[in-house]
Amino acid sequence: MNKIKYAREIPAAGTWDVIVAGGGPSGLCAAVASSRRGAKTLLVERYGVLGGNLTVGVVAPLLGGVAPGTMADEVREILGGRRYFDPEEAKGILTRWVDEAGVEIMLQAPVVDVVKEGDNLAGLVIGSKKGLTCLQGKIFIDATGDADVAAFAGVPYVQGRKEDGLVQPVSLMFVVSNVEEDAIICEHEAHHVDTPHGDYLDVCKQACARGELPDNVTIVRLYHGARPCERVVNATQLCGIDGTDPVEVARAEVNLREQIGQVIAFLRKYAPGYENCQLKISPSTLGVRETRRPQTKVVLQREDLVTGRFFEDAVVEDAIFSIDIHNPAGGGQAEGIAARVRPYTIPYGTMLPEGVDNLLLTGRAIGGTHDAHASFRVMNIAMALGQAAGTAASYAVEKGIKPSDVEPKAIRDLLRGQGVKLTAVN
Repeated sequence: MNKIKYAREIPAAGTWDVIVAGGGPSGLCAAVASSRRGAKTLLVERYGVLGGNLTVGVVAPLLGGVAPGTMADEVREILGGRRYFDPEEAKGILTRWVDEAGVEIMLQAPVVDVVKEGDNLAGLVIGSKKGLTCLQGKIFIDATGDADVAAFAGVPYVQGRKEDGLVQPVSLMFVVSNVEEDAIICEHEAHHVDTPHGDYLDVCKQACARGELPDNVTIVRLYHGARPCERVVNATQLCGIDGTDPVEVARAEVNLREQIGQVIAFLRKYAPGYENCQLKISPSTLGVRETRRPQTKVVLQREDLVTGRFFEDAVVEDAIFSIDIHNPAGGGQAEGIAARVRPYTIPYGTMLPEGVDNLLLTGRAIGGTHDAHASFRVMNIAMALGQAAGTAASYAVEKGIKPSDVEPKAIRDLLRGQGVKLTAVN
């Protein structure tokens, strides 16, 4: 690939204590946690709306669990106190929440590069209507989901499963309205529901085989919506897409938008209570489950989750969600059914990338294997990780040290002071 130097000098737009890249669930919590502790904090978001998958991605159920008292509880409360919420209403609620915490916000400002000095980041380069601009900071948090900042800074990473590099498929979740209040729900591959046509899971598989559903769409998952007459649909799927490649992302958008219509036609024909359903809202961005996984000081393993391993330097406890590997090469689950885990902990070292001293990772881009990632990638766990990252970043600024020099016990103590229920360690 030809390399071209920038045509002009990149102006600096200011300096902050902590800069958070990415305004999804984890980034929001990181920025709020940092600002509440007194750090001058900037949140940079590539879209014109905060919330990431929680809003523009229409991933409406808040999935996964963590120990009580984290910001995951706080966010759920401001969104109505339920697992199910309205993505449109969430846009304003979350923006107000972040603003009231004193966080400075930049929207329509994707991170496109970094400025590095030795093993430290000096700034993030964003693109905007003003062109390229450098944002200078002391500590940076990568909450982009795709580990953009880490990758631009030269942190080694891997993608996909070990045997072939394939990542989980991309999707577009959506909301349908005008359904009956008692319309069926089917949340996963082991959720059996009787219909006039037979077991709903079998109906989905048979429809896919006949071509009434798109290729690899062997299950149409149905969740409660924010209102009794609405349901959230998780069904569309396209394998073999690299979510960091804009050409492949565009190809997926074209394909999956067509799939939405096919899925709605299926629901009207086969799903009790959906006979008159209509599309209410679809995402403004592609739903990407898995891309880069950076190299970190500690890498969370599948065995850590299955056994419920306790790490004494854990910054998140009682994380719980199945190993939910959407098949990278076909329909349904890669392992037939999502593997169960025991409540597990996430150590601080998974947030520390190799080779960059003043960068923290959060959300689905922390250190973990393909299998482990399939569990911790969900929003409640991501929000708890964000709170820990923002707390650690602001503490590092306060003490004038690198994140890697922060004692995890100090972060655990601070999180307890914020109301997080963490195990006492002698």
